[in-house]
Amino acid sequence: MNELIASDARQVEIVTERFVLRPLRASDAGLIAHYTADRRVAEGTRSIPHPLPPGAAEAYVRRAMAVDRDEDVWAIDGSANKLAELLGVVSLTRIDKEQSELGFWIGAGFWNTGFATEAVSALVEANPHRSRTLFAEAFQDNPGSARVLTNCGFEYLGDAESWSVARNTRVPTWTYLRKMG
Repeated sequence: MNELIASDARQVEIVTERFVLRPLRASDAGLIAHYTADRRVAEGTRSIPHPLPPGAAEAYVRRAMAVDRDEDVWAIDGSANKLAELLGVVSLTRIDKEQSELGFWIGAGFWNTGFATEAVSALVEANPHRSRTLFAEAFQDNPGSARVLTNCGFEYLGDAESWSVARNTRVPTWTYLRKMG
């Protein structure tokens, strides 16, 4: 079972076996820039450009820390267990009062470690937005992310396309949903 720790009125910390999901802080920008400079990481997301423009990571962290943000972003912080201070991120974007969209990425050096599944599972279990439904998607050329979602109880909903900034094109996706208790 994960432990929840209030960090501010809108975003909690979630403690798992190997790391803490915590709100981003300014010092995370360097590792975010480092990991997302890898084309494979950027191309696995809709919104990360490649190459990453100067200042983009800092701007992302500022948006994630803003009081009026529309997306809650958690750093996957393994520093308490002699892992990196930032392994990747997991996020929830509120679609409406009862629905949120989940997103995540992991630094390439940490792929195939179970960190993504552990982070997504912890966030789903905590359900900090108190959503009745969570949505997520994975690019069809990224079956690893699709496995993370299905391992965390998401069900396949259908095929779609999403724009990828790094690829500068629409990419076929698999769309998933998770109905919450």
